[in-house]
Amino acid sequence: MKNNEVESAARWKRAVRSRFFWIVAVPTTVAAVYFTFIASDIYVSESRFVVRSPDKQVQSGLGALLQGTGFSRTQDNVYVVHDFIVSRDALAQLQKTQNVSELFGAKDVDFANRFGAFKFQRNFENLYRYYDRRVDVDVDSTSGITTLRVNAFTAESAFALNKSLLEMAETLVNKMSARAQSDLVDSAKKEEQEAETRAQATAAALSAYRTTEQIFDPEKQSALQLQQVARLQDNIVATRTQIAQLSAFAPENPQIQALKQQLVSLEKEAQLQMQGVAGGSRSLTNKAAQYERLKLEQTFADKQLTLAMATLESARNEALRKQLYLEIVANANQPDVATRPRRIKSVLITLVVSLVAWGIVSLLLAGVREHHD
Repeated sequence: MKNNEVESAARWKRAVRSRFFWIVAVPTTVAAVYFTFIASDIYVSESRFVVRSPDKQVQSGLGALLQGTGFSRTQDNVYVVHDFIVSRDALAQLQKTQNVSELFGAKDVDFANRFGAFKFQRNFENLYRYYDRRVDVDVDSTSGITTLRVNAFTAESAFALNKSLLEMAETLVNKMSARAQSDLVDSAKKEEQEAETRAQATAAALSAYRTTEQIFDPEKQSALQLQQVARLQDNIVATRTQIAQLSAFAPENPQIQALKQQLVSLEKEAQLQMQGVAGGSRSLTNKAAQYERLKLEQTFADKQLTLAMATLESARNEALRKQLYLEIVANANQPDVATRPRRIKSVLITLVVSLVAWGIVSLLLAGVREHHD
């Protein structure tokens, strides 16, 4: 019985050593060999930027500094740029300019990190998933600063990719800004052009009416003609008085006949002047209605044009406040040394995880053994 217990204990020790070997020693050794001799160097290029606009208000941090210069960060647009950098569109543009599939799939890159180690893996969807692991975009919600990190296997490629992404982000921001400004101004400009066309049409119609009817301002012209009629009426009264006096004192005076002819002429002239003001289809009174309608249309069109021009100017000022800027806080750097992988740290993490796994397995098996015994 005692020999069985000794034999059982010996088997348990051998099993423990075996588990330690496979769970701890082997993974740690593999990790040490891989990270020491095989894993490719990874270079990290970092840049920082902020998207800003003149029209928003901020309170603290970098926002307060930008506010002091007349600008502020625009949080929503920052996340638009963030989403673009990690999008398929950005990758497609990089593929055309930088050929990222070749950069990440070079033969000198170790098998585990290489893109498309097998030919069937070399497609755009796999490239996009790989790209998502190599590009990191972090947005600080407090300051609005975006940090862009690009991981590549050479310092030159990391720098080139980071610089290209910055240029693409700036192009996107400029395009968004131009679109916002265009949408804001185009509508106001169209209204201003329509108002200007309407004002020109009403002015031309009024000018044509004045030329056709040979009038400039019926009200002023009527006042002048009425003044002339009043003077004629005064002359008529004076002539009649003179005729009456001569007829009473000198009925045979030859001036009476001349005065009577003058009176007839004055009365005809007065009648013609009155007809020009308020009688017949060609009178100023009849023409005044059409003239006033055309004048009112011109006045209304001019006011609309003035309002449209003010609206256009306001829209242009607002468009300037909608201008977006991508301000580079820190340019992309060309790294001097590879900062990844962290070889010693990775081996130690593998050792710790293996020891934890070994301990858990040992405890579970020990529990099973005690229950069996």
